[in-house]
Amino acid sequence: MALLLNIDTSQETASLCIARDEEIIGLKVNEQQHDHASWIHTAIQALLTETGLVLSQIDAIAVTIGPGSYTGLRVGLATAKGLCFALSKPLIAIPTLEMMAFAARFTTAALICPMIDARRMEVYAAIYDKNMNVVVSPEAVILDPTTYQSYITAHPVCFCGSGSKKLQPLLQSQHAQFEDIPFSAIHMTFISNRKFNLQDFASLAYAEPLYIKEFYTAGRRK
Repeated sequence: MALLLNIDTSQETASLCIARDEEIIGLKVNEQQHDHASWIHTAIQALLTETGLVLSQIDAIAVTIGPGSYTGLRVGLATAKGLCFALSKPLIAIPTLEMMAFAARFTTAALICPMIDARRMEVYAAIYDKNMNVVVSPEAVILDPTTYQSYITAHPVCFCGSGSKKLQPLLQSQHAQFEDIPFSAIHMTFISNRKFNLQDFASLAYAEPLYIKEFYTAGRRK
């Protein structure tokens, strides 16, 4: 029975949760992006106090590694690494887009495409099937009317996340479903528990944020 601390500071809203296996026993949320760094340690301590736990009882710490806010990713990963090092606990790294896709798993669409706004007409995106298998790995995309056209033609696709709002006016397809699906550290728990059971841990020395700095041109992926 694994007791895991899950950390997500990758975007505007940050969240923490403690889960026993996949059962949520405590949650903290911060909606002020500029406060993530000052909020996180106080929130972790408050979460432990409310749940009657101490840090030494945590079996592993999971953190979203990106893509997302550069500052937010550094805050989350640095916090997780520091705690893991001090407590001699394993680190679990979870792509932000995978967490977002898991939040959308009950959609009726065959495929899930979470998107994070990267300014202008650029987004960070990936595509997953309903079993959370990766169809398209996380990448940077410049949006146009042909974005992911081959997937939309073949299957209904659920587009979600902040970046999807920029794509919606460009697509005219019945297979393109746009949904406003909230997500938080709660949606990390299934993924982090699975990784813990598989002992799929990240290196404390070499784990780094998944920034995805490269961008694809509009014509590269159809």
